[in-house]
Amino acid sequence: MHEENPQAVRRSDQLVDQIEDRIATGFYALGERLDEQQLADEFGVSRTPIREALNQLSATGLVVIRPRRGAVVADVTPARLFEMFEVMAELEAMCGRLAARRMTPEEEQALRQAHLECENARDLGDSDEYYRRNELFHHLIYEGSHNAFLTEQAMALHSRLKPYRRLQLRVKNRMQTSFDEHQSIVDAISAGDGNLAAEALRSHVVVQGERFTDLVSSLAELTNKAA
Repeated sequence: MHEENPQAVRRSDQLVDQIEDRIATGFYALGERLDEQQLADEFGVSRTPIREALNQLSATGLVVIRPRRGAVVADVTPARLFEMFEVMAELEAMCGRLAARRMTPEEEQALRQAHLECENARDLGDSDEYYRRNELFHHLIYEGSHNAFLTEQAMALHSRLKPYRRLQLRVKNRMQTSFDEHQSIVDAISAGDGNLAAEALRSHVVVQGERFTDLVSSLAELTNKAA
């Protein structure tokens, strides 16, 4: 039986992170074709770890692999995107409600530290760094729910929405607004108020009204970049 080379597997995992980051920052535009050979040349590897990385990204929904066309960066309609954020908001609300009841003091401290790191990124005006700290902030809440299945579902959809959540932070004043919303979430969880934590997270994540218009406009800019 053939066994995978652990080093090759680790390299493919690194490539997943690198390609995912490029998608999230718009380096690869939505709908853009990802040529295996071109990627292999760019990253200085063979096509095998590239193919494995693209398969992993396909499993998360960030990349779509199509017959005869190969891999392309996933693109979604505005209606579909709204539906995904709607579900994400409810999953996060559930996590927040449970986290307010179940988080340990050590987990609460880690959440406060992640919140402080978001503040530092906000003060630097670095939206990409803020996103990385913001991602940890949310993951700590998922884990703080102490519901493994819920955590898995929230993590999976969070990963699928990564490029779009990251884009939101580039909208003027969104980092400040996000940070203020984080403060309300931290306060509710620390107070053990599950309903308030759920509502704060739902409002923080759901994308509607002007926020949705801003997001769709940002997506259009990225799509045009590939044209």
